[in-house]
Amino acid sequence: MERFDGFPEAALDFYDDLELDNTKAFWEEHRHVYDASVAAPMRALVAGLEEEFGPAKVFRPYRDVRFAKDKTPYKTHQGAFVSAGPSTGFYVQVGAPGVRTGAGFYRAEPPHLAAIRTAVDDDHQGQRLERIVSDLASAGWEIGGDRVKTAPRGWDADHPRIDLLRHRSLALSRDHGFAPYVHTAELLERVRADWRQARPLVDWVVEAVREGVANQPAG
Repeated sequence: MERFDGFPEAALDFYDDLELDNTKAFWEEHRHVYDASVAAPMRALVAGLEEEFGPAKVFRPYRDVRFAKDKTPYKTHQGAFVSAGPSTGFYVQVGAPGVRTGAGFYRAEPPHLAAIRTAVDDDHQGQRLERIVSDLASAGWEIGGDRVKTAPRGWDADHPRIDLLRHRSLALSRDHGFAPYVHTAELLERVRADWRQARPLVDWVVEAVREGVANQPAG
């Protein structure tokens, strides 16, 4: 297994430059920098976490521009994702702003979202999720995700956990930025610690979807 020694400064510089010149010509001229300073370290990072969290998908650097107004061809960050359930799991990325970790559910098909909202509605399960999210926020995690603007259809606006019910996705993230350890092997243990801390959130979502879908009537 390739040893992870951090992301070199060249990785962040590469994305700084790519944001200014997101063209095929730039990419082809600097592809060797991406391969050596971005892709190889990312593969080594997730390989070092695989035994505990499972295999990761390292995303392709190319954007899908078929239906996008922005036609720039390359992503301005490199991400990797470890799946624990449908669109649910652990995330890490490197880009011009540095390194960021994340966890949660990033998209939910209608039956899965219905199962999650049913679990949020349940006092025991919903209050447990509230505590998990509150604890992570207190520990420095940023709460994000796509939300409906008011109450989702079928739910009262005065529900005690309406803020959680509004989420169509729920992703928490932590920014490591340009911290010196980003460029060292210490980053692997920092990512491991983040993912361990966020595991209760991921486990809650996986359990809610599994139990909720199992209890939904056959259509």
